Amino acid sequence: MLEKKQFYIDGAWVAPSAGRELAVIDPSTEQACAVISLGDDADADRAVAAAKRAFGSWSRTEPAERLRLVERLLEIYKRRAPDMAKAISLEMGAPIDMALTNQVGAGAYHITNFITAFKDFQFLRPLGPHAPNDRIQMDAIGVVGLITPWNWPMNQVTLKVVPALLAGCTMVLKPSEIAPLSSMLFAEYVDEAGFPKGVFNLVNGDGAGVGTRLSSHPDIEMISFTGSTRAGIAISKVAAESLKRVVLELGGKGANIVFADADPTAVKRGVLHCFNNTGQSCNAPTRMLVERTIYDRAVEEAKAVAEQVVVDTAHKPGKHIGPLASETQFRKVQDLIQKGIDEGARLVTGGVGRPNGQNQGYFVRPTVFADVNNGMTIAREEIFGPVLSIIPFDNEEQAIEIANDTPYGLTNYVQSNDGEKRNRVALRLRSGMVEMNGNPRGPGAPFGGVKASGRAREGGVWGIEEFLEPKAISGWGSQG
Repeated sequence: MLEKKQFYIDGAWVAPSAGRELAVIDPSTEQACAVISLGDDADADRAVAAAKRAFGSWSRTEPAERLRLVERLLEIYKRRAPDMAKAISLEMGAPIDMALTNQVGAGAYHITNFITAFKDFQFLRPLGPHAPNDRIQMDAIGVVGLITPWNWPMNQVTLKVVPALLAGCTMVLKPSEIAPLSSMLFAEYVDEAGFPKGVFNLVNGDGAGVGTRLSSHPDIEMISFTGSTRAGIAISKVAAESLKRVVLELGGKGANIVFADADPTAVKRGVLHCFNNTGQSCNAPTRMLVERTIYDRAVEEAKAVAEQVVVDTAHKPGKHIGPLASETQFRKVQDLIQKGIDEGARLVTGGVGRPNGQNQGYFVRPTVFADVNNGMTIAREEIFGPVLSIIPFDNEEQAIEIANDTPYGLTNYVQSNDGEKRNRVALRLRSGMVEMNGNPRGPGAPFGGVKASGRAREGGVWGIEEFLEPKAISGWGSQG
């Protein structure tokens, strides 16, 4: 068993102040695979103090120097990608091939895009030709607390740590205690890259302990959190006392609107997207809205696709989905599948219990419900498992109404070969992102939502600017 009991504070691996131990569980086996320490207020305070000491000099470094170090970090990240894939697969159950290609790949993708965006980034900007003696200076906000989830560990760590580094902030990272191993490995990469001590710090802990301390700490100017809407609300309340900036990237209940003129692969693409990462993605298209003229055919196609999805251990190579990340998540998904049955949705395939042949591990049967209405629990709550709800609609107006009838607003999807219709619908959907006809968002596009999905904008220029504050300066002296 791995022992990872230390924290990374002030440029060194140090022992925790108290050292309350926690086992990290391999979700494929339900067995402990590592042991970490959960920090307390004293550990958080020590990390914040180190970040505060480092902020003055780090925030004044030349942008070119910060860029050089991040480029070095990317080199190390890519070189050690197999190690990172093993850690992610072990801690949260992503199949090893998917862990390397998608999970680790997402981190490399984001770091690369931040580097590209930063090369043209202007920290000192003219206000405009109407005010020739005014400037806008973009200042690093200060010490930031970064709280990341277990479902896409490096996706979220890189979306927070890298823009904060480039902006000139110093930081304390608290990864999910369910999946901490990948972040501890990332701390090794930061150390090897040669960042000054105190710029990046890592303390493991739970939300009630280290998470709450970081959110309330008077020396932290900003909290960036990715996780559940419930936790985001709690963090906002605690952070309000110190008037710090709070950036939240929360849950989702994405609608995938499939019109009758959609391309032949639209349904299959939607099912597989919903089940990707075993359904543990905030932007998963979990509500498939299908035009009634093709509804019956779409339900049968979704059933056939779902029944071809293989569920197996994360430690095997191949194109299968793995277990859910924890026992808590397993029980939640089982309860929600049962709730769908109890509330009258038609179970097309899947259901409660583990797949055939899986007697151990947090494995779930890929599940499709049809004849769902938007008032059912499975259409309202974020399930975070491989569960798809199919809802019929009669026309464009009704599709938009159903899609927007949700507390969430992260990503919606539109499938149609009519470009004008796609554009009309996209403009009316209440979400931070809309993806159409299987086209992913471009590099550097902002990731984030509205309503109960939070209002973060991570990635590219927007992601860097979230860690900066504009300062307006008048009477700027002329040169020469």
